[in-house]
Amino acid sequence: MTRISKIPLWILIVLWPCLRVLAQVPESTRPIVIRASTLLDGKGGTLHNVRVSIQGPKIVAIDSDKGQPVDYDLSGLTVLPGWIDAHVHITWIFGKDGKNAGTDGTTQEDAYRAASNAWVTLMAGFTTVQSVGAPNDVPLRDAIAQGRLPGPRILTAVEPLEGKGDATGTPDEIRAFIRKQKAAGADLIKIFASKSIRLGGGMTLSQEQLNAACDEAKKQGLRTLVHAYKDAVRAATLAGCTEVEHGTLASDDDLKLMAEKGVYFDPQCGLVLENYMLYKDKYLGTSGYTAEGFDAMEKIIPMDHEIVQHAVRTPGLKMVFGTDAVAGAHGRNAEEFVDRVRDCGVAPMAAMISANSTAAEAMGMSNEIGSIAPGLQADIIALDGDPLKDITAVRQVVFVMKDGIVYKNSARGVIPSFTGVQP
Repeated sequence: MTRISKIPLWILIVLWPCLRVLAQVPESTRPIVIRASTLLDGKGGTLHNVRVSIQGPKIVAIDSDKGQPVDYDLSGLTVLPGWIDAHVHITWIFGKDGKNAGTDGTTQEDAYRAASNAWVTLMAGFTTVQSVGAPNDVPLRDAIAQGRLPGPRILTAVEPLEGKGDATGTPDEIRAFIRKQKAAGADLIKIFASKSIRLGGGMTLSQEQLNAACDEAKKQGLRTLVHAYKDAVRAATLAGCTEVEHGTLASDDDLKLMAEKGVYFDPQCGLVLENYMLYKDKYLGTSGYTAEGFDAMEKIIPMDHEIVQHAVRTPGLKMVFGTDAVAGAHGRNAEEFVDRVRDCGVAPMAAMISANSTAAEAMGMSNEIGSIAPGLQADIIALDGDPLKDITAVRQVVFVMKDGIVYKNSARGVIPSFTGVQP
């Protein structure tokens, strides 16, 4: 098959439906077979010298490698399930002027930039992301799901519940808001129970309001992710939320309570704040980003490290992988792995599991994604290196398969592969 490389994004978007059809037309009805000399199964296990057989979008068998011919020989690489990022803002972009435009872009150029975010995220090895969220996420999610654009599987919160104290509404009004998101196609509910950490992180919802939001979401069959710092962490846990985001300045007792209640924890160790510092000129002066806020963020970085360090030492606390990727960070999501291992004491295998089986479990999708096992979706990536020995190997994603379709195979030729576009 002809090698395809360095295709501009706009051409990729136009040609993708045709290329997708070509990528899916099998030469025969036999399974696609991958050879792996080292395979991390996503649950903490390591297999050696195996063959993974894929039929259509699913894994059908894993057996020992006896040297038979295969379609993709990934010997010498580390093979593992496609990563899951539990917290991104996939449609957050820099606008035409190069400045932070948030998630409100509605022009054709904005749509291309959001599509680029999806593409570079997939090329970085993330086959599923949870975008939390914006209404603009919905058409991108649906276009990818329908095969009209390449990108990771997207779950979205659509419109988040913004905590504004009494102005947020009565419990009945909050319940109505949750039902509105369900009707709009939300996969989950995002709740802001704290101010930005740049503004101190104080609570913005009462316990009664949080209780109403989390209870109604459960009645609607939806999970709840709560943006929470300090006291809001305990309040969200007591409200029965599914997952606490960030958690900076929570106490050890709060972390223990989360573990006891089975609440998932998604702290950020570095990427999001590092990204703000890297692109300070693009964010400064836009809505919510002041010089004082940037000074605060620099002081918060060691606090973020500390909360992850404490989480690691909390027995039974289930920590998932989420980056809070905004404009500039898309496609660099794996840097959060490096931060967690290097700066926070997270074991490399635990870091991998947090973005595989634990994240899938938190999303209620363990029977679909997060592991390499028969019956699950064929979301498989390969690294040129061993992340258990050197965590920076996560930067070397050389093979990406999602739903049985190969999108990247830069180590062994291309069927098909495209060079990612920078955000």
